[in-house]
Order: sequence, then structure tokens, then C-alpha cells
Amino acid sequence: MVKEFLDQFPYILLTLEVIYFATVVFLAGKIIMDTKTTSKTLAYLLLIIFIPVVGIVIYFVFGVNYRKNKFYNFKFEINEKIYRDIRKYIEKTHFESLKRSENELKEYSTTINFLYNGAHSPLSSKNEVEILINGEEKFAKVFDCIRKAKHHIHLEYYIYENDGIGNQLAELLILKAKEGVVIRFLYDALGSGKIGKKLIAKLKDAGIEVSPVNKITFRLLANRVNYRDHRKIIIIDGKEIFTGGINVSDKYINPNTQQYWRDIHLYLKGNSAFYFQFLFLTNWVFATEKIPQLSKDYFDYHDEFEGSKLVQVAASGPDTSPVIMLSTNSAILSAKKRVYIVTPYFIPMETILNAIKQVSQAGLDVRLMVPEKGDSVIVNSAAYSYYEGLLENKVRIFFYQKGFIHSKTMIVDDDFSSVGTANMDVRSQELNFEVNTLIFDQETNQKLETVFLEDMKDCREISLDEWRKRPKHKVFFEHLARLLSPLM
Repeated sequence: MVKEFLDQFPYILLTLEVIYFATVVFLAGKIIMDTKTTSKTLAYLLLIIFIPVVGIVIYFVFGVNYRKNKFYNFKFEINEKIYRDIRKYIEKTHFESLKRSENELKEYSTTINFLYNGAHSPLSSKNEVEILINGEEKFAKVFDCIRKAKHHIHLEYYIYENDGIGNQLAELLILKAKEGVVIRFLYDALGSGKIGKKLIAKLKDAGIEVSPVNKITFRLLANRVNYRDHRKIIIIDGKEIFTGGINVSDKYINPNTQQYWRDIHLYLKGNSAFYFQFLFLTNWVFATEKIPQLSKDYFDYHDEFEGSKLVQVAASGPDTSPVIMLSTNSAILSAKKRVYIVTPYFIPMETILNAIKQVSQAGLDVRLMVPEKGDSVIVNSAAYSYYEGLLENKVRIFFYQKGFIHSKTMIVDDDFSSVGTANMDVRSQELNFEVNTLIFDQETNQKLETVFLEDMKDCREISLDEWRKRPKHKVFFEHLARLLSPLM
């Protein structure tokens, strides 16, 4: 019927073709002007030219730079307003910590100064740091600390599910709310799609303030799906922090031995809480347009903390420059002996890729640990396309085989460590709200090295000869997937 109609009125088809061609030309110009990276520009141009209609839809969902609109201008304003209110605390924290440790941190001065000057992130001293392996260790510690909360609890999660562990945490939060503890809970509307309206209503009925960071009405067409809140943060009384790779979901506590989930989280206590509080509250005001009274219960410099660790926080999002990517690159290039990286998704920015190759070619011990099989065929294939180049540059690559490794860690030399929420991929480095904790401490570095070496026992190291023998059709598909990697 459609064909007969168009045969009768051919000018309609011609008009549609002209409109479509004009749309493609207009979008091509927009992509060239708005998209900052060459690889992403080329990927979007390929999409709109070679995949009719669908490519344009994908661009509008994922490619439009919404940072430029009023929506994120509002976020920038919030960040600066809250920063002005707490600036004296930020400065005191940073310069007091720097004064105590300036000589021992000379190697990392570029990274430290960049984070402070470029992102308002202070170096903080007097911190306790505890590494938590898997959800089994994390949630036991979380529940214990929440039970002792006196003033407030702030939570921000990418995934929060209405399952066993999700309901245990919810019941404990409701109990604390009845005791008068102020509780604010942010969640990502996309990642926490399984949280359920009933659980949210139950939390709200108990007096807990709950909000998505970005509200999503139509999940597949939402213009802010691209900018996800991938952070995992709990702040208790402005002093204790939980952060890392572990979301609130039963799979993180390994109830099914056939689907082992490997991950790392951090417990922090000390002045590092300061910047996490800043990150949470800027997102809270952004999401709710409610500004809490910023008393010393939320922000204060504490001399009484007994911890000895130096900590700084790298956070990225639609409201910042690519702070995590730049600080990661700086830390890698500062290496003198070794760089050990663990990431579930390896689709790196060109800057990071070149830094890894550079230090490896300089003779350093560079190792990358990744899952042998990821949870996405396309993402896994895109990651595979990078490994031959790394192997050629003498990087050792280990495929984790016991299950899925979801940790996001990096150790450099003997005294620098990073544990965070950010994957080593384009989305985490450029688009999502992410947070990595940087720890300048030998003891923490040694503990993470021990964990890395233990995990190597459950890995298979791949060689350059082996990798070059893979079937040609697989290699072709991997390189095809790599063309789309800037969009993932």
C-alpha cells in the first residue's frame, strides 16, 4: 500500500529524501563543531551516514552534548556556590596536609596540584584506610557503622536493587531515621531500575529523603541517559566513608557460587570525608534543588583523627573537566618501577593508552588484569582490539577466570594507589559522575599488591604469539567493535 501511494505521488518520496539528506548534512556539521574528540566525531559521522535513521536516533540519545544546555549550567552554579561556602575548610585541609608531607610527595606534586587547582579537591591527612574485599566484607562493615550513626547518613548509588541486601540496608536506614538521624539517598534512575516504587515509598514514609540524580520519564529516549551517576558513596556523620566498585545488590555478596563476583571497596575515616561530602551535596542540590544548612556537622577539619594516611579524591562528571582521566594519566607517567591496573572494561582514551605503552617501553613492570569474558559481547570485543598493541609494547595482560572481576584499582610504584568507581573506558572518563580515591601510602599499596598477586592465581596470562593466532573473523569483529568504542 505504501509503495502504491509513493508511486502515485513520487514527489513525496523525493521531498523526504531531500529532507533526510539535509538533516544528515546539518547533523554532520553539528557533530564536527560540538564533539571534542576525533575518534568520537568519526564514530558519530559513520553512524548517521551508514546507518539510516537509526544512526540519527542513536546520536540524539547518546551524542548530543547536553553539558552546554541550561540543565548543566545549573549544576556548575551549584558547585561554585557550595565551594564558596566551604572554601576555608578546603584550603585548611589541603595546606595543612601538604605542609606535613610535602617532601615525601614530590613525585606526585603534579597530580596533587592539578586536583586541587582544577577540581577544588584537597589533599587530606589523618585518614584511616581499610580495603574491603567483595560485598561480604563491605556490607558487614557498612551495617556496623550505620548502626552507630548519630547525625546524618548520605548515600549515593548507581545500582540499588530491591533484593535481600537492598532490603536489609533499607530496614536499617528506616530504624536510624526513627532515631532522628537525617538520611538522604541519591540513586541513578537508569542503574537502579530495579529498586521499585514500593521500596522508595517505604523509605520516604519513614522520613528518609530520596531522589534520583537525573529523573528519567522514558528510559530509552531520555536525553540524560548518557550522563549516569556511577558513584557508590556512603557518608556517615561527615567522618566515615564507603566508596569503590560495589553496588547494593545480592550479586555482590556471591550467593551463587557459579557466578562469582570479584570486587574491591574502601572504608575511610578522617578528613577525606570532606570532599566526598562536597560531591554528595552538590549532586543533592542539583537533583532536589534543596540546600541543606551547611553546619560543622557536615563540614569541619578534625585534628583529633588518629589515622596516618594521605588521601585525595579525583571526581569527574558532566559538570567537570575529565579529572579522573587526566589524574590517572599523570600518575602513570610518574611511575618509576611498576603500574598494576585492574578494570572490568578496558576501552581507554588514547592519552591513557599511550601512557601505559610509554612506561612499559621504558622498562617498567606494567600489568593489566581484566575479565576473560565481559558482560557485553561488543564491549568485550572492543577491549580485545587493544590487547595486541599492548602486548607489542611489553605490557603483561592477565585474564581473570574465576568469575567476573569488577574492581577498578591501580597501584603505581610502592606508595600510590587508586580505588574507585571509574572503569577505564570512554564513558567513565568523559560522561558519568565518577569518583576515584587516591591514597599516598606504602601500607595500602602493599595490601593492594597482595590482592593483585592473589588474583593472578585465578588468571591466565596471554602472550603476543597466542593473540596473533586468533581467527581472522574474530579480529575483524573486534576492530569493527572498536570503531563504536567511543560511543560505549
